[in-house]
Amino acid sequence: MTVKTKRKISIVIPVYEEGEDVLLIYNEILKTWENIEKKYEYEIIFVDDGSEDLTPKILEELTDKDSRVKYIQFSRNFGKEFALAAGFYNSSGDAVISMDVDLEHPPELILDFLEKWENGAEVIIALRKNYSSSNFIRRFLSFIFYKIQNFISETKISFQETDYRLLDRKVVDEFNKLTERSRITRGLIDWLGFKKDYIYFSFKEKRRNKSRYTFLKLYKLAIETILSHSLFPLKLTSYFGIAITFFAMILAFVVLIAKYLLKTSWGLSITGTVILAILILFSLGIILCSLGIIALYIANIKNEVVNRPLYVIKKKKNF
Repeated sequence: MTVKTKRKISIVIPVYEEGEDVLLIYNEILKTWENIEKKYEYEIIFVDDGSEDLTPKILEELTDKDSRVKYIQFSRNFGKEFALAAGFYNSSGDAVISMDVDLEHPPELILDFLEKWENGAEVIIALRKNYSSSNFIRRFLSFIFYKIQNFISETKISFQETDYRLLDRKVVDEFNKLTERSRITRGLIDWLGFKKDYIYFSFKEKRRNKSRYTFLKLYKLAIETILSHSLFPLKLTSYFGIAITFFAMILAFVVLIAKYLLKTSWGLSITGTVILAILILFSLGIILCSLGIIALYIANIKNEVVNRPLYVIKKKKNF
């Protein structure tokens, strides 16, 4: 008689100076797991993204207490996207769940994730039904970004998507093959494909009002996402060139007809020198914008060619 082994679930949680939330989410996961402990075993992988407060000490004590809790400590702050990548790479579960540490993502949804996974879904994504009442500007700018991203990119990302999701092992294995440094995890997962399903949940207020993502970090992430998932900005320079050439031809034709054939200025007092100056300035602006876009792509190429590691691990425990 063969003994049926439990399927293993890995839970990946990036942490950056959020030690006060670690024990809270750990206890909430334990409560959730009481309902399914006979069917599944788990590991919780905390990835410390270079915290300089008491977070490493709290994680040390927790891993000493529970061998199912593991943690990875970066040598410095590399960013959430790389913390997720490290967690995925070091996970060993049949499925991997990623979530935030601040309890915005309700741990009780793990039960719904596993149910849909057992029914054949390979990627299950949690979508927000509502949004926090605070920071309207941040939400509005995020909405605009996703509209632009989805318009110019072949990879579509929903404004409601979160990093709270379950990935089947085969999806994680394919994700681990991706090496680009300019990345947004949810975009890469959408690019991979696989069979998707969705869970809707009500967004909870942060226990901290201040987000770890500043506007500067969000801006950098938005630029990197657009550059890594779309060639539209490069194509846009060509479109500008065509439009400017077409406009210049029409303007030259109008000036030629008005000045030399009809012998009239149609009541306009703009001299040829002024028109020439405007055209030169306009063309120069377009050229500089085009060079700036091309420079961003060259910078991305440089980062890929250098081929530095995505992150540097200072310490691992319980692996």
